[in-house]
Amino acid sequence: MKELFRRLMQHPWLASEIAIATVFANILALASPLFVIQVLNRYVAHGVDATLATLASGALLAIVLEFMFRQVRSRLARDVSTDANFEISTGGFGLLIKARAGSLERIPPGQRRQLAGAATTVESAYGAGNIAAVYDVPFALLFLGVLFLLNTTLSGVVALFLVIVFVIGAIGALSIQEPTHELMQADATGNTLIATASNQIDTVRAFNAGDYLHRAWRQHSAAAQRLRTWIDARQGLIQTLSQTATALMGVLVITTGATLVVAGDITVGIMVGANILAARAMMPVSRFSQLGGVFARAAQSLKLIQEFTRLPLEPDGGSSKEAYGGAIEFRDVSFSYAGANTPLFESLSANVEPGSVVVISGRNGAGKTTMARLLAGIIQPVRGQILADGLDLRQVSPEWWRRQIVYLPQEPDFLDASIGDNLKMADPGMDGARLSHIITTAGLTRYIDESAGGLDTRISDGGRNLSRGIRRRLALARALGTDGKLAILDEPTEGLDAEGIACVYTAMKEMAARGRTVIVISHDPKLVKGAHLFIDLDHKPVPRLIERSRTVEAPAPEDDGS
Repeated sequence: MKELFRRLMQHPWLASEIAIATVFANILALASPLFVIQVLNRYVAHGVDATLATLASGALLAIVLEFMFRQVRSRLARDVSTDANFEISTGGFGLLIKARAGSLERIPPGQRRQLAGAATTVESAYGAGNIAAVYDVPFALLFLGVLFLLNTTLSGVVALFLVIVFVIGAIGALSIQEPTHELMQADATGNTLIATASNQIDTVRAFNAGDYLHRAWRQHSAAAQRLRTWIDARQGLIQTLSQTATALMGVLVITTGATLVVAGDITVGIMVGANILAARAMMPVSRFSQLGGVFARAAQSLKLIQEFTRLPLEPDGGSSKEAYGGAIEFRDVSFSYAGANTPLFESLSANVEPGSVVVISGRNGAGKTTMARLLAGIIQPVRGQILADGLDLRQVSPEWWRRQIVYLPQEPDFLDASIGDNLKMADPGMDGARLSHIITTAGLTRYIDESAGGLDTRISDGGRNLSRGIRRRLALARALGTDGKLAILDEPTEGLDAEGIACVYTAMKEMAARGRTVIVISHDPKLVKGAHLFIDLDHKPVPRLIERSRTVEAPAPEDDGS
């Protein structure tokens, strides 16, 4: 409900217009019960056809006008919802794109996948129909007031049932809030299991992990089903109680009205009209009571979205330079992951001149890939600074910085788009000659020529359906698309055959010859031997630096067959 009021407050004129349309629609809705009263009291008593025609014409006109006002209200309510729903949907997706990677990674993958579904839940809850239902609730008092003018006893009976149904709905909504939260957490677990079964096809089969995943899924399904059953049962109980209360109210209104008719206190027409007024008064209250579950799910979805909104975002702007020269400086850099007992490394200080070749080495888990991500500005050090031509990477514009680097991650992923779109992602305006050059350099010419769609061939599932060697070559070509002054290559020869390795060395040699700074994460002894600066991350806690005055040489393809 808070979200609904927030939306209405953002559009005060629309909120006022919806209220005015609701007033007229509900006033016109009085025509039906008043028509019944007049027909029974006047036409049935006297039999004048002109009276019936006049009453019927007035009732039909009122019904048409009521329909028109309700349609106008629906359109206005949609206008209130459209902008807010679009904002939530695009904003939620934008959070996945703009949140700092280190913070986003601390949120379980299942919850990340829930974000889009949460936006859909909120959109459904605060749609035009539900907004109209909320607006109608206060106007139950209008029908009750007219009923009071007809007979105070009957209005008292209806008022009692309205309160009962409203309280039932409020208690029901409160009671399902916590189970709804638990169900969303269970759904996040289910999303993770589905993603595992879908993405790790070979692992599940090669290591007979199916039984393990199936047991986990059965446990998840049982827990989720218990919660859904409980919530459905509670919502069903609320709906049944509301319907039962409505039925009891109708019986009591007719019973009480009948006794009043016999006593001569009211006419038959008033009794029948009172029953219609009672039903019209109950309708919005009953519907509102059943919206408790919808609003409870929306509230939990909003909480999830709000958790994401608290994540720190990458800045939209920042410092930049007209021409980046390629220098990098590590100034007392330390990094540790949240919850780790010891840092990956600390107090790293080094000055890398433009055109240098740096090799970073270490065992698995020593922090090599972390170093690559730090240099790419994807994550930030917990202490110290990484400076690019004197600019702190924390302060630079991320978009500008990533146009300055040639970044080849160890485990590349791709967008589900065409090969051409992926290769030109960093430079959409890349011309054909440049694109052809990077394809040739990465050794992709034959693969693209043999693909049915050429550059228009679509990559799916993030490229996981491609062989590792092709993924590495595509990643190399994509990286070369920026033509940046700083190359960050994480295990560039891993998973490649001799031809692929030769392509990597050719690309590195070309970059070095053009004065690019090349930072390679590798165990390759030829790279280690030929580096200007060697950073050994196995030396803890402060990495060891070894400086040399050598250049990288590309080995012949046959030298790297093993």
